[in-house]
Amino acid sequence: MQTIELQRKVFLFLLLAVTVAFGWVLWPFYAAVFWAVILALLFSPLYRRLLARMPRRRNLAALATLLVCLVIAVLPVTLIAVSLVQEASAIFQRARTGDVGFSHYFQQVMGVLPGWAIDLLDRLGLGSVAELQDKLASGAASVSQFVATQALSVGQGTLHFFVSFGIMLYLLFFLFRDGAMLAARIRRAIPLDEGHKRALIGKFTTVIRATVKGNIVVAMVQGALGGLIFWILGVQGVVLWSVVMAFLSLLPALGTFLVWGPVAIYFLATGSVVQGLVLIAYGVFVIGLVDNILRPILVGKDTRMPDYVVLISTLGGMALFGLNGFVIGPLIAALFISAWDLFAADQAEADPEVMVEAEGISVDDAGSGTQAE
Repeated sequence: MQTIELQRKVFLFLLLAVTVAFGWVLWPFYAAVFWAVILALLFSPLYRRLLARMPRRRNLAALATLLVCLVIAVLPVTLIAVSLVQEASAIFQRARTGDVGFSHYFQQVMGVLPGWAIDLLDRLGLGSVAELQDKLASGAASVSQFVATQALSVGQGTLHFFVSFGIMLYLLFFLFRDGAMLAARIRRAIPLDEGHKRALIGKFTTVIRATVKGNIVVAMVQGALGGLIFWILGVQGVVLWSVVMAFLSLLPALGTFLVWGPVAIYFLATGSVVQGLVLIAYGVFVIGLVDNILRPILVGKDTRMPDYVVLISTLGGMALFGLNGFVIGPLIAALFISAWDLFAADQAEADPEVMVEAEGISVDDAGSGTQAE
């Protein structure tokens, strides 16, 4: 008996060791594997529909789904990224040559500020164009050094990017074709109660689809609407600000207001009252309501986490994992909440008195449901 127990412990240790080692091997390409799994979850319904029409051609159905995924998800992002880089470079070049009159904008805003605001800026050393330019110059030097370092890193990581992209597409093809069988094998191997496995896997799938499908669609719509009103009002750098608003819309609470809010304030401060009021009304009643209208339709109210949990987990995820963290952070938070809910339910079943006392019901009266005084 002791020999069998020892063999079991050794086997579990070996299982844990090879699992950690395999994860270590995959870590340099974790983003490729992660996004392949996400895209496979999002586009698996399309694959099943195509497979139903060609049941004996799994490879062809998987390849067709992969091509659709490229057209819908990958190519638009690539085109937007190229346009963003071009527009940001143009704005930077115009600012460096003096075509963009920041000093003129600064003087306009300073001319309408109240006295206490001007005094506060003076104390901060930002009360004049010269002082502001000194601050910007010192900041620009640091930013330029950082950008140069990052550009070198990007140049060195170009090969890694293309390799990761190829791995993602290659893995995505096999996840479409064999994903159902692989998921079934993983589910059978997980040493948990069937109810717990069903709850956790369901939560995993729901959060992935909610975060990617819901948040990204809402971000795209809010960014497009923000870019539209900026284009109508003649704001420069429409593509740049659209992408920034789409990115910030991933964060609850302030979100896109961090972009259109200062622009509206600038319009009001410089005498463009109509443009400022139009932008405020549009931001509140059009951009702001997109989240409340679209998100319940795309995600469902019962799948949403509290806004403060989404905010903290998104920021923490992005701090640890970069851009991938806007999915990883909320996913970990959702699984954390689900795991503790399952643990609390098990504890309540194992020891009903704990749950009864926690709910303020006396143990003696628990059968009759009488509230404790």
